[in-house]
Amino acid sequence: MDKKGITRATLGRLPLYIEYLRGHDESDMVCASEIARTLRLGEVTVRRDLNSISFEGRPKIGYPRRALLYDLEEVLGVDKNTPAVIVGAGRLGCALCRFGEFEKYGLMIKACFDSDNKKTATADPDCPILDMKQFHSYCLDHEIRIGIITVPSSQAQRVCDEMIESGITAIWNFAPCQLRVPKTVTLQQENLALSLAFLKSRSMDCVNG
Repeated sequence: MDKKGITRATLGRLPLYIEYLRGHDESDMVCASEIARTLRLGEVTVRRDLNSISFEGRPKIGYPRRALLYDLEEVLGVDKNTPAVIVGAGRLGCALCRFGEFEKYGLMIKACFDSDNKKTATADPDCPILDMKQFHSYCLDHEIRIGIITVPSSQAQRVCDEMIESGITAIWNFAPCQLRVPKTVTLQQENLALSLAFLKSRSMDCVNG
């Protein structure tokens, strides 16, 4: 399915819709209003999102659940196994490497890389750690297109550049810094500290309110 015309915000909500539909196997039809109510989203937003993906919706009837789920999974490429690698074998990197939920969305973490010889010597079948010297050839040999960065911010840009040189076109960055990438590369910034600070401020608002 062509993703042109589907906004970034809509793509970000698709996993929520997929989880909802997977949890409602007993129903043949689903309606946007019920999805919106369950997920606490605006009904107009949900209806617009689903209409940009599926043409099966009918007023007052809804969407065929299986057909809608198929369309959503096709847009996200859930039915295709996409290999990815992690650079940075610290606690976060290894936790992500072992996180099995990625496979539900067709993302396969193939290996974790690090320049620390002590870490690469660790035998862990759930999180194979390889030497960074092998990174470039590994990515080319395995046609890796997605890279995850979990190194300190001082090393992140260098790792990012190496990923791009190795053919990676989508980067998920957990380092607390802004990276420079060409327009041909998709960058998703994940700032855990900022997210926690936001939660803290919201919790204080609730207390003070």
